[in-house]
Parts: sequence; C-alpha cells; structure tokens
Amino acid sequence: MKTEELIVKTKIAAVSYLNAKPLTYTFESGDLKDLIELDFFYPSEVATRLIENKADVALLPVEALLSLNEYHIISDYCISTEGEVASVCLFSDVPLEKIKTVLLDYQSRTSVALLKILLRDYWKISPELINASEGYESKITDTTAGLVIGDRALKQRKMSKYIYDLGMAWKELTGKPFVFAVWAANKKIDKGFIELFNRANQEGIKNIEKISSEIFFPEYNLHQYFTQNINYELDERKRESITFFLNRVKEYNLFT
Repeated sequence: MKTEELIVKTKIAAVSYLNAKPLTYTFESGDLKDLIELDFFYPSEVATRLIENKADVALLPVEALLSLNEYHIISDYCISTEGEVASVCLFSDVPLEKIKTVLLDYQSRTSVALLKILLRDYWKISPELINASEGYESKITDTTAGLVIGDRALKQRKMSKYIYDLGMAWKELTGKPFVFAVWAANKKIDKGFIELFNRANQEGIKNIEKISSEIFFPEYNLHQYFTQNINYELDERKRESITFFLNRVKEYNLFT
C-alpha cells in the first residue's frame, strides 16, 4: 500500500450488536487503527451508510446488496449461522397457528425478508404484518408476535413462551446456512488493505474466549453464542446461500 493512500482513512460502518464484536475487536488496536474511521450502527443504518456513500466498507446486511449499483465482498468473514442463531427469532405467547399479528423489527430488512419467506414457505401461515418502531417488544403479547433481532432478542428469550429461531427454520427449509451480513465495499478496495482487514477479523475471532469474558451479559452465554450460534467464516456454501436468498427475495418482491 502506498504511503499517500494512507492519508485518507477508510470509513467503516459496523453493526453495533454483540455478534460483531469478534470481527471488530482488534480494529482499533491492531494494524488497522491508523487506517480507519470506525462507527457502529444497527443493521438498517449500516446499509444506509454504504448506500449513501457515507462509508467505504460496511458489515452489510445481505438484503442491502440489492440496493448497491456496485459492490465488492472484501472479506473471508461474515455473520452467519449453520442452524440455531439465537438472536433472530419470532417471539410469541401462543403457538404459530394462533398468531394473528407479527410486529416487524425496524432494525433489519434482511431479517424481515427472511421471516416473510419462512412464513410463506416453511410455517405456511399468513398473519398480519406490521412495521414496528422502538419499544415494540412490550407489545408482544396474546396473539401478537414479534420479530426481534440482535442483543434485544437474546434478552427477549427470557420473556416469551414460544421462540421460533429463523436460522434453524431456514436450515430446515433449505438445508443451507444463512448469512446475515458480509463485509462489503461500494468501490474497489486496495488489496493491501484487504489483507490487513482479513487479518484483523481473524485475530478477533481467535480472541473469542477473551471477548466473552470481558462482556457482562447475563441474559445469554456469550461464549456459546460466538462459537455455536454464530459462524464467522464465509465459505463457498455460504456465498451460494446468499445468492439463493437474494433470488428468493426478488422472486417474492420482498426487496424495498
């Protein structure tokens, strides 16, 4: 990487949820610390930052790839699951067949699109869907269910009688892993920077045990979350699953 290219820092928008901690853990202390400006947002805001060119690289919810005229997946790491994800769930006080209304989490369009596919193809129910706003979790009661994602979902697990995990449902429906977010750029990125970026991701994942011990989160076992629920490697199977999911989103006209 040329010295003059280091003057302008690469703007990175990352997800503010716990599941991104292993990926970003060494960003501000390792080889990248003088090369980047790092900010955290919830998933739909991350997407907006990259779409509006306010970031150069983002931990991008995969549905948002459809909004970009140009994109480059720059890392060998992602946020995905091979089954039960624990933090993207439909929560309810009643069984699926009794749900009349579902409140949709405002923080992620990818999870909303995934839920709509599962309601249609896997659970085969047609409840009324309502776009929710902040604080909607308190309205998950009686026959009103709610899609909740991220750290709030890990907490919601203690409150709802029925928990329907979207990662597990996708795996049972398709036999595929599900990828929630990838490191994507809206322009070509210097290869030297990408090498450092991948190395930083890898180093963070090596420190999962340390990260887990440093975060106080009594609602869920974070070591289990980082090692069993979330999977960070972006392999060919997962790339194929991204394509499969995006094709289904387009086929069902779920893209907004």
